[in-house]
Amino acid sequence: MNVQTHTELVNLIWGICNLLRGPYKRNEYRKVVLPLTVLRRFDCVLAETKDAVLAADAAYGGDSANVRQRRLEAASGRPFYNTSRLDFARLLDDPDRMAQNLSRYIRDYSDNVFEIMQRFGFDEQIVRMNERNLLYEVIRRFARIDLSPERVDNVQMGYVFEELIRIGAEQANEEAGEHFTPREVIRLMVSLLLSPESDLGRSHVVKTVYDPACGTGGMLSVAEEYLREHNCEARALLCGQDWNDEAWGRLAV
Repeated sequence: MNVQTHTELVNLIWGICNLLRGPYKRNEYRKVVLPLTVLRRFDCVLAETKDAVLAADAAYGGDSANVRQRRLEAASGRPFYNTSRLDFARLLDDPDRMAQNLSRYIRDYSDNVFEIMQRFGFDEQIVRMNERNLLYEVIRRFARIDLSPERVDNVQMGYVFEELIRIGAEQANEEAGEHFTPREVIRLMVSLLLSPESDLGRSHVVKTVYDPACGTGGMLSVAEEYLREHNCEARALLCGQDWNDEAWGRLAV
């Protein structure tokens, strides 16, 4: 994805906010856009293995929770899954029950994804949009956006989400630095941090990178890129924490 395509995708997603004008204030748009971007990303990532996960759920539904989880993760090929027959496209088949079906679809994700959506407080927005007859059209617009890994890889998806956070912060009159650090600044910081490491070129070296206020994870992802560029056999162990739930949602995508 080039810069132009990246910008077009961000504008396409944020353009959905035009539907929210009136019932929502500008500083509230991100309460809808950010969780739905994360949810749509999960939906696209799991699309190819949907049938395999449903089959595994039927086959191992009576097993212990741990066995079932491992089987479902193996079927999805990811550390998360969804056992609902619904997806964004199928949600549109029943406009009258959109709110109930969307809530059930979210509950049928694995616990790690469900917790992310809980942290966003998205249930409240489902009710709010549904009461104002906005929910169906918002989901329909998101269902048109292709966030599959084939089109948008993980790094690019991170850039898109960071830009959405930046726009949301600006509209809420927050300081950009609370959520986003420019990539060129991060690259300089990573270079200053890692270039003195004398064993960086050693075969199969392991480096642990910890960011105690990781925000959207830019420092961690750039550090991993730097290690790979200088030593393709290096192994990066990335550890980060942040109090902001929106930033945590970005790490998931």
